[in-house]
Amino acid sequence: MALLSVLETIPLSALAVALALLFALYKHIVHPVFFSPLAGIPNAHWSAPLSRLWILNHRRCRRDTFAVHKAHQDYGPIVRLAPNEVSVNSVDGGLRVIYAGGFEKGDWYSNVFSNYGVKPMFAMEEHAAHSRRKRMVSNIYAKSTVQGSPSMQRIANILLDDRFIPVLKVLAASDQPVEFYTVFGAITTDFTSAYVFGLQNSTNYVQQPEMGVKFFGDFKARQQYQFWPQELPRFTGFLQYIGLLHWIVPSWVGPANQDLENWVIEMSDKSEATVRLDGSLQEDHPEDWPTVYAQLRSAFLKEAETKEGRDVSVEKVVADHRLAIASELLDHTLAGFDTSSITLTFLAWELSLLHNAQWQERLHEELKGLQPGWDAKEIDALPVLHAALMETLRLHAAIPGNQPRITPAGASLGPPEHTIKGVPANVRVQAQAWSLHRNAEVFHDPETWNPGRWLDSSAAELKEMQRWFWAFGSGGRMCVGSNLAMVNMKAIIAAIWGTFKTSVAADDGMVHNGGYVAEPIGKNGHCLLLTLESR
Repeated sequence: MALLSVLETIPLSALAVALALLFALYKHIVHPVFFSPLAGIPNAHWSAPLSRLWILNHRRCRRDTFAVHKAHQDYGPIVRLAPNEVSVNSVDGGLRVIYAGGFEKGDWYSNVFSNYGVKPMFAMEEHAAHSRRKRMVSNIYAKSTVQGSPSMQRIANILLDDRFIPVLKVLAASDQPVEFYTVFGAITTDFTSAYVFGLQNSTNYVQQPEMGVKFFGDFKARQQYQFWPQELPRFTGFLQYIGLLHWIVPSWVGPANQDLENWVIEMSDKSEATVRLDGSLQEDHPEDWPTVYAQLRSAFLKEAETKEGRDVSVEKVVADHRLAIASELLDHTLAGFDTSSITLTFLAWELSLLHNAQWQERLHEELKGLQPGWDAKEIDALPVLHAALMETLRLHAAIPGNQPRITPAGASLGPPEHTIKGVPANVRVQAQAWSLHRNAEVFHDPETWNPGRWLDSSAAELKEMQRWFWAFGSGGRMCVGSNLAMVNMKAIIAAIWGTFKTSVAADDGMVHNGGYVAEPIGKNGHCLLLTLESR
């Protein structure tokens, strides 16, 4: 009764404010710390149950991969990064549940990976839409298709024999150190764009290096500003609405993104002209046939015929899907060159270090037996080359950072001895290759680049390493272009170390970026300067 009497003396407005404060205290402090289903998960930072600020700051500075890895080292295979965010570092209860289990993507991907206002496959939130698009192109990226492709064979012959190796010979004769990050950017862009759009419609950055350097510089410079629309889309949208976006994103970023879209739409339109004007090109000059473009175009036509009948207008279907095709192929092209160039740069660095000289020599000896013609199957069967590339993909994964998904209601996360049950819906959960690839129980001495682990391990050990290997993701959404990337990278490796010897001239810049993408951060305008010597 006394309490009621006291309450009656308090103004209603003050009582409402007090209740609101109590509710806020419970919702934002008491519940997340003590009663949330995530409360039993170790915190990566003391503030994790209360705020996203800790992990957001690391993501803004592009060092979150390292911070999350440290948290897993300190606290185990499942850690809480924020009130509604969890990281899992395990196969069982991690990769198998989250990625093979079909957890959906959120808008984290579509906020920055959409092009022309259209989502490519990589940015599609829902599994069903992603599966439909993947079926349209997966066969053209299958390992057997890529390795047996007359188009890919001719592209490799022309790019490597007529362009790449002659350019490298000129560079070797100059006796000047060569920046290999840009060299790899050039050849991987040329390879990827040639398979996607046809050689005659693609880039030629190997022979036009100044164009390549400008393109790479513009492309990489804009990536650091993806944080804002990706992690804080509402705040970013508000600043854009009131005309203050330049406070956080420089004004040149928008035009740079537009330039990328213009670059690809031009190649896409040229590919359409190629398909329409010269149907015999696929047999007579397979290198000029826009393999991926033609496949995706054909898939959209078949889809339209199924819905509307065989009398559908080809011109109308192509026009209606012009931006969808370009958006998809922009994503394939950028992802293909960016990840491959990073991987090859770190592989070149490791091979060129003095303490790894024996591996460069073993690789060269293996390549001496390679027959002319760059046969993809023959190159793929070379054990030392394969081991060196796999070890680089493990230790220096190009995309080592978080791959977020959204939980369904009632999910269970974590390996058996650390399982958290009853996770509510809409929790952001992630795994990262950087940590998976550094499991010392699976990869002995994980910080050491040792191709021998892929050559000398027992069958059981190799199977376990492959289970934890995550350079290309896993499940239905794993990298669709992984086979093309492996074929291209192996051919480039064979071309270089079958003909040349490399040694480090300067490598101060060979430090990983600690964000989603792990390119070398560079120093004084350079990443990896190598001395190139003809054998």
